[in-house]
Amino acid sequence: MADPKKKEKDFTAEVDAILPEATSIAKSGKLQDAVDKLLVLEKQTRNASDVQSTTRLVTTVCELCYEARDYALLNSNINILSKKHGQFKATVQAMVERVMEWLEEIREREGIEKWLELVETLRSVTEGKIFLETPRARVTLLLAHYHEALSKKPTSTSPSPKDSLQTASDLLSELQVETYSSMERREKTEFLLEQMRLLIAVARQKDSEVDKDKKESLAGGDAEWVKVKVGGRKVNEEFLKEKENEDLKLKYYDLMIQHALHHNAYLDCAKYYYKVWETPSIKEDEKGKGRAALEHIVYYIVLAPHDNEQSDMLHHLFVDPALSKLELQYNLVKCFTTPELMRWPGIESIYGPFLRTTPVFSSDSRWEDLHTRVIEHNLRVVAQYYTRIKLPRLTALLDLTPQQTEETLSRLVVSGTIWARIDRPAGVVNFRAKRSAEDVMNDWSSDMQKLLGLVEKAWMGMNAAQAAQSR
Repeated sequence: MADPKKKEKDFTAEVDAILPEATSIAKSGKLQDAVDKLLVLEKQTRNASDVQSTTRLVTTVCELCYEARDYALLNSNINILSKKHGQFKATVQAMVERVMEWLEEIREREGIEKWLELVETLRSVTEGKIFLETPRARVTLLLAHYHEALSKKPTSTSPSPKDSLQTASDLLSELQVETYSSMERREKTEFLLEQMRLLIAVARQKDSEVDKDKKESLAGGDAEWVKVKVGGRKVNEEFLKEKENEDLKLKYYDLMIQHALHHNAYLDCAKYYYKVWETPSIKEDEKGKGRAALEHIVYYIVLAPHDNEQSDMLHHLFVDPALSKLELQYNLVKCFTTPELMRWPGIESIYGPFLRTTPVFSSDSRWEDLHTRVIEHNLRVVAQYYTRIKLPRLTALLDLTPQQTEETLSRLVVSGTIWARIDRPAGVVNFRAKRSAEDVMNDWSSDMQKLLGLVEKAWMGMNAAQAAQSR
């Protein structure tokens, strides 16, 4: 490829004269003669650095081949013209963009074989050329969609559905569109989302084929799930907040929700649904998509393990006026924000009949996760109100067996949620750590300062009252 130099001669008149002549020759059935005639002048215009004339001749050669339905000659000339010595970048770019306009029509009229040949020719011509990175990405996207369609409706000669889907994903994943400066941000985001979508499809297929008990570090589709997370970081979330990009925003967070659910990252899932709920078009639909998004926020935030971030999000959600319109979900959040015991049989009888019909809690694993969150909440409440408690009494409050109580208690202690020690011989659980003499003295000093402050305030009030009476 060559950058245009100073034009040595203007061939506009010669090109204007030869184009009608070459077209008439091609229509008479002598396509090769017409092409040869144009290529002779093309060499002269290229050597004279006449970019405009060279571009007109090159695109005309392709158009004559296309109109004559000679796709073998079309593919040959595309390859030859792109590799000519000193060929201009603008000329090759114009030729590729012109040929790409015919792809859909060729597929419908001539069939898939001719279409595939032309697509492979365009991919070969655009390979490794930075100024053609955007056309190459668009052609590759068409090819990836073709292989994805084969995975859904395979033919007798096509590869297996698994291989076709893997090919589609690999074709798109090899495109580093985030580095393309010539591609618009919206189109770039669409490519990234397509990459993520195909990776998730491949990951789900691999996961379905792998034994769940397999102990490999990256078993099944784990590698693809990691790539999905990396791809999600390439998407600019600030760009998605713009009103005209709402469709991309919803698609992006739908993919991220699928990724979070695969790893049981309930807090992340709640955050993604919150982003969806904040979308103006969703929030305005209070009885439809807006209600569904808010319900999912509630379900996943109560399923998330307790930590500072989860607690903060839960309390902010509880005071949101929109939540008060959902009576059942509001009461469920209220149970988790109120420092009172929740008996699982009561929760199961009140909320179970409705929650078990929702897609979130239809699986037994998530229902069991909710049971675990209720137990953990109850343990935090007990630790807040009790200094010491008998193990049988704690077991009765939690509605668990002694072994389950010890396991849950140990897990919360290890995670740092509560402090506790179990005296097994005595059957006592201690929720307060032994305090050093220094800690006791510090608390005593703080309490004395508060007491003296109250005494001083009362004394000043009495003096003021006495002064008022004496006057």
